[in-house]
Amino acid sequence: MKKIVTILGARPQFVKGAVLSRVIQKHTEIEEVIVHTGQHFDANMSAVFFDEMQIPKPKYNLNINGLSHGAMTGQMLEKIEEILLIEKPKAVVVYGDTNSTLAGALAAKKLHIKVVHIEAGLRSFNMQMPEEVNRILTDRIGNLLSCPTEIAVSNLKNEGFDNFDIFIEKHGDIMKDAVEFYSKSSEDKSTIIKDLGLERNKFVLATIHRQENTDDKEKLTGIFSALEKINASKKVVLPLHPRTKKMLDQYKLKPNITFIDPVGYFSMLELLKNCSLVITDSGGLQKEAFFNKKFCIIAREETEWKELVDNGYAAITGASTGKIENYFQQFLATTKDFKEPLYGENVGEKIYQSILKLIKE
Repeated sequence: MKKIVTILGARPQFVKGAVLSRVIQKHTEIEEVIVHTGQHFDANMSAVFFDEMQIPKPKYNLNINGLSHGAMTGQMLEKIEEILLIEKPKAVVVYGDTNSTLAGALAAKKLHIKVVHIEAGLRSFNMQMPEEVNRILTDRIGNLLSCPTEIAVSNLKNEGFDNFDIFIEKHGDIMKDAVEFYSKSSEDKSTIIKDLGLERNKFVLATIHRQENTDDKEKLTGIFSALEKINASKKVVLPLHPRTKKMLDQYKLKPNITFIDPVGYFSMLELLKNCSLVITDSGGLQKEAFFNKKFCIIAREETEWKELVDNGYAAITGASTGKIENYFQQFLATTKDFKEPLYGENVGEKIYQSILKLIKE
């Protein structure tokens, strides 16, 4: 068996990693070693995913978190390099755009180990975002770039990636596989709707956590003012990220909405399935909303998932209280069937076959 090392660090990566791990276990050609950087350290944002989703337990847990971007990335780079020297894999698999992603890719590349970047080619075109820096650098040193959409492929081609000795492939979005697979069992595994006394289509699901919003008092105030106003007519439920909680306390903001602790994946799926719409600054949740046939208000100035906006499934509002309110009313009155095939099918298997081809060369 050929060995690969998978680097995971944040909630969306656990979800995506679960899909590929399940495909790997179904076959017999690849042995997977999982490294958890510890970037998300709260039990409800990390450990619960491995338990709920039956992801193989990480062989290594680095427990690196709560540091500045430079310190976190540097420590991860050092520790991942030590692991790669021990494990000697044929490839390192990284997901998305976190510090864990970049550290894993850099460690592998410097040791001449092939890099697989899943969710390659995404661009916000906002270089103030740490995630944008991480994804661009990871793409540039990748050997296999697995793109979720045609727009992602076009982004890479526009940046000259056709001139590099790499593989660019449009596989689709691996998150779609996860939603389809786990939706069948989420209702049996989570009682959150009953526990919170929620009714189907009678509440709005919100998540706010990006640093560009949380660390800007004016932006955070604008977003939560909109959520408060919406809450007057439709209950707003928001799983509270530790960073957001810290900044709300610091700014002495006490919005009148329903805050809950961070939740596991099955509970989030149940919230998605039962809500009337989604308001978020998350990247992954924009697509999860689409997969669950929910409109999405994006509390950012841009999105990597442009096709959602182009096709009328999502709207970009930034932190504008008025825009968030307006799109809330607009989407409540809109009907669409969500049947456009934006993100592919059987994505995990396609990625697996491409990885197998890469490491056999």
